[in-house]
Amino acid sequence: MIEEVFSLQAVEAAPRGEVKRRFKTPDPILRRLLAAGDALSIVSALGVAAIAGEMSDRGGQLLWGVAAIPLFLLIFKLYGLYDRDVKRVTHSTVDDLPWLFHATLVGGLLLWLYAKYTPMADLDFVEVLSFGVGLLVIAASVRFVVRSAVARHIVSRDRALILGTGDVARTLVSKIANHPEYRLDIVGSLDAHSAARNQPPVAPILGRLDDLEAVVQRFGITRVMLSARDLEEEKLEEVLLRCRAGSLKVSILPRLADMVGPGLEVDDVEGVAVLGVNPPWLPRSSRALKRGMDILLAGVLLLLSAPLIALLALAVRIDSRGPVFFSQTRVGRNGRRFRLHKFRTMSPDAEQRRTALLAQSTDPHWLKLEHDPRITRIGRYLRRLSLDELPQLWNVLRGEMSMVGPRPLIESEDERVEGWARGRLDLTPGLTGYWQVLGRTRIPFEEMVKLDYLYVMNWSLWEDVRLMLRTLPIVAGGRGAN
Repeated sequence: MIEEVFSLQAVEAAPRGEVKRRFKTPDPILRRLLAAGDALSIVSALGVAAIAGEMSDRGGQLLWGVAAIPLFLLIFKLYGLYDRDVKRVTHSTVDDLPWLFHATLVGGLLLWLYAKYTPMADLDFVEVLSFGVGLLVIAASVRFVVRSAVARHIVSRDRALILGTGDVARTLVSKIANHPEYRLDIVGSLDAHSAARNQPPVAPILGRLDDLEAVVQRFGITRVMLSARDLEEEKLEEVLLRCRAGSLKVSILPRLADMVGPGLEVDDVEGVAVLGVNPPWLPRSSRALKRGMDILLAGVLLLLSAPLIALLALAVRIDSRGPVFFSQTRVGRNGRRFRLHKFRTMSPDAEQRRTALLAQSTDPHWLKLEHDPRITRIGRYLRRLSLDELPQLWNVLRGEMSMVGPRPLIESEDERVEGWARGRLDLTPGLTGYWQVLGRTRIPFEEMVKLDYLYVMNWSLWEDVRLMLRTLPIVAGGRGAN
């Protein structure tokens, strides 16, 4: 019982608004830090424009430009650049880029008009372009520093309460535990009276749903995460109203969370919210855009990395006997087989030793070892930085792979994928994807298959760009490398 954990007498008498006063969320501090960083970025971008252009009175023009900072902050606010951190658990600076680009475009146009009708003096095309590019690059960089460095030491972590104890809630808790960068601490859960009693709770049970306000005040909860699958509709509405009264941030796991993924569009039919799911096909125009981006990026990267590829080939040859490249049959789009190419990172007899090592694997579905004895000395460095995958750029050029897509499986692994999960083969397999970005070898086989399926179901060009941008720090840090 909750009464055995702490006394409710003091908090039961407190009005609901007291929750907001006693336990303030860290969001206002983060918003102010972001706004201060944006103001600094605007001043810096004005300096870039002054240097790039031919301003006759740079000091005066900069002062008039600084006076326009409130206008830019208002534009950023209208584009939601200070509010999405509150709604999202995983929001990052990469997610800001589309909105930051739009806000900079509108802001640059308004700055040109502002300069035209004020003593700031007219801005030419070079100055406006320099300002826009400078603001986009500087603001994105400053926001990254604010979130990753400054806020980490100033802003407290969110304290979350789980409502619901089903499989979806259990999966969510395990994912959050693997990502400390989310800055979210699961404090405990409330019993929704629908848990499977033969399973342990997803988090320490702090009480019942009726004790929500008391638990929030006692443990300083700032976010409530609830599973719609574990709550009846009437109870769900009641909980949402109580969370709103307590000024709590809310994250809802929908009933179809496993199947529809994040690519939902919220529609409005006379005030009724309707969720739109992506159609089960990719238009020809989208496939053409994706293929065009693959050819452009793979071609440029192959040209730029050609000297490095030659050096790595020489290192592999010197380090151990055997061929420089490792080729293996993988299952591609619509089940078509193709030969995937990598730098060889294992001994030549690696495939012959595979069956014997499967008994030591920590995952029954594929070979996953803490220390694989087949990996060569140079192979460990290649795998840590994912340099062994550079030859796959040739697979991308040939159309057998994409820059972003589902993980290409070997035939024996593909045979284990059944039912709806076969939909992961509707798109070309990729060099990177959700599996590589979210943890690589830390993610079990079944979860990897589900992530691939959700990627296919929710594909967008921006999501491909976002995943590539998120891959860069993962690879540079060697996180999750096998």
